[in-house]
Amino acid sequence: PTSAQVSAVPQPGRFRYTLDNDVLTTEQRQFYEDNGYLLIKKLISDEDIERFRKEFVRICKKEVNPPGAMIMKDESLRSQYGQSEKVVNKVQDFQEDKELFRYCTLPEVLKYAECFTGPNIMAMHTMLINKLPDSDKQTFLHPMHQDLHYFPFRPADRIVCSWTAMERAHQDNGCLVVQPGTHKEPLKPHGYPNWEGKANKLFHGLLDEDEKSPRVHLVMEKGDTVFFHPLLIHGSGINKTSGFRKSISCHFASSECYYIDVKNTTQEHLEKEVIEMVHKKYNATSVELRDVWNFRARLVQGERINL
Repeated sequence: PTSAQVSAVPQPGRFRYTLDNDVLTTEQRQFYEDNGYLLIKKLISDEDIERFRKEFVRICKKEVNPPGAMIMKDESLRSQYGQSEKVVNKVQDFQEDKELFRYCTLPEVLKYAECFTGPNIMAMHTMLINKLPDSDKQTFLHPMHQDLHYFPFRPADRIVCSWTAMERAHQDNGCLVVQPGTHKEPLKPHGYPNWEGKANKLFHGLLDEDEKSPRVHLVMEKGDTVFFHPLLIHGSGINKTSGFRKSISCHFASSECYYIDVKNTTQEHLEKEVIEMVHKKYNATSVELRDVWNFRARLVQGERINL
């Protein structure tokens, strides 16, 4: 059946990647099943986005210093611009910043997240990305990758990313690029791309990328939000404009997900890199990858079961 009216009766086995509730239409569920992503127009209000933007600027100016947050900067611009949003390209792990973390608790976001994770929802990974103007060095080009490469928890089908455009995102300012349907493929080996110039720390990409696979540039207006599967191959281009391209995102997972041991898998080298960074930053010894994720994880709906 093609119409939502005809298929109101639940059809077990038809949908693998979405769960039965009354939020998504049959067409929306089918689109996510086929493509691995779903775009919801104008989900987040201008008022909320303005609050997130103001908090980001405060963090850039060091007026606020959220514990545990990783502030990524283009050090080459610091002498020119000092502490400002012209230098910071990402605030990662903002779970201790009340104002930014509001994004992960917005009812309109959780309403959709629940379609993929179920009712018990953990916010696992948070980022506010400020893609800086970057026409020549390609420093902030994010290579095509699968987010599951970073996550030591499963099952993948109960994890979803919510990614909201904080201003219009288009090809010129480096919008998201997705390869529809690749969420049905396994996790592939990732590593640093063999580029001229320097790749950003942990900006891993697919080692063997299929250049012929069809790509879609997700042109999004302010407040538009895309939900996508952690195995969907995606990335973003460079920002060829003189402005910034901001987005805010959270990876949600069912609290029924469980940690896996990544030793002897394609994720093993990532674990080593993350642990080294934690040692360096916090002088912490005997830390495991799951400890890092336990520190990041916050329950946002329902009850905490495994994660």
